[in-house]
Amino acid sequence: MQLEHSFVVPADPDTTWALLTDLKTVGGCFPGATVTEADAETFAGNVKVKLGPIAVTYEGTGRFVERDDEAHRAVIDGTGKGLRGLGNAGAQVTMQLVPDGPGTRVDVLTELNITGKPAQFGRGVMQSVSDKLLGQFVGCVENKLAAGDGTP
Repeated sequence: MQLEHSFVVPADPDTTWALLTDLKTVGGCFPGATVTEADAETFAGNVKVKLGPIAVTYEGTGRFVERDDEAHRAVIDGTGKGLRGLGNAGAQVTMQLVPDGPGTRVDVLTELNITGKPAQFGRGVMQSVSDKLLGQFVGCVENKLAAGDGTP
């Protein structure tokens, strides 16, 4: 299933890119996520997500498949195994930053694959949950940028 999102943050592309490619810092902005280890190219951790009446915790890893610092474009692959046998999840996320007035627009395309019980909820629930999570994520990113946490 493909999910598309765009958001604008009040910082220049270089500052925004520095924050969004700092996997340890930006991972902490994702609601329900805990980054247990990260370096410049890979990360590991877990994330708890509520889908309809069930809550699923995925434990997994991710890495940059592509990263172009000049073009502000990256592709990240992530996979997770649902704890308690609730299925697996995989995502390929493509992120592109473009100047937008005094800020930066971030376009995100996610190819999401979910198996097991959570897959029964379908696109409508997945889109709704991802929209809500993205809103919380963007708020955290904006706070970090305002505080100067994303300065290159």
